[in-house]
Amino acid sequence: VQLQASGGGLVQPGGSLRLSCAASGFTFSEYPMSWARQSPGGGPNWIPTISQTGTTTYTDSVKGRFTISRDNAADALYLQMDRLDVDDTAVYYCAKGDQDYFHYLKDQGTLVTVSS
Repeated sequence: VQLQASGGGLVQPGGSLRLSCAASGFTFSEYPMSWARQSPGGGPNWIPTISQTGTTTYTDSVKGRFTISRDNAADALYLQMDRLDVDDTAVYYCAKGDQDYFHYLKDQGTLVTVSS
């Protein structure tokens, strides 16, 4: 299984970023997919999930600011992040599964830094 996230970087508060994930090694369309993030010193926190059919669920802290989407034909997962603030600074991971159980790879995250 590969879950390579990309698209992170440095952005000012109020700015936007779009993360992408290239998934391989499993039948992508058959699984719910999620994004998780890990701040320095903390554990991984689930953010949103998108089901196999496109139903989305978000944690309260990102609701209305982040949008998860998927392209089953391309085995790709996306996260559009708008109105970013400093508390969104973290390493972001693409994850297989949903908020009850998700699997991610610690060496395949992408760093998002929100700072002025």
